[in-house]
Amino acid sequence: MTTILNAEWIVGFVDGEGCFHIDINKNNLMKLGYQALPEFTVVQHESDVQILNALKAFWKCGVVRKNHGNRMCYRVRNLNHLQTIIIPFFEKHKLKTKKRISFERFRSAVLLMEKKEHLTLEGLDKLRKLREGINSLSNLR
Repeated sequence: MTTILNAEWIVGFVDGEGCFHIDINKNNLMKLGYQALPEFTVVQHESDVQILNALKAFWKCGVVRKNHGNRMCYRVRNLNHLQTIIIPFFEKHKLKTKKRISFERFRSAVLLMEKKEHLTLEGLDKLRKLREGINSLSNLR
């Protein structure tokens, strides 16, 4: 079965199922001892993997992999793909829920990384503060 997506459907789907995330891991090979990894993900039950594959085909980037148990994940980690494909898409096609705030913080974090500001202590601290605000609203009821 072929799944054809349009921008409006994707916005609604990502509003409900998507996640913008910045991981900061200890890595002694890095100048400051930490590595920053931006990530956009959508997770679905394996029976709906065709939706994840359709997202990958729509954006022509990312990977679809097994997540945990019977769940599959569409993931974009490549900084260039985030900057040139994912972020411009959501700048043009605005998210409608509080996920938009997470996206805006994520976009700011990726921009900080693009400028290589995260390679300074001050920039890494800014990145940590932005990271704390990403998806934090999803815990509010």
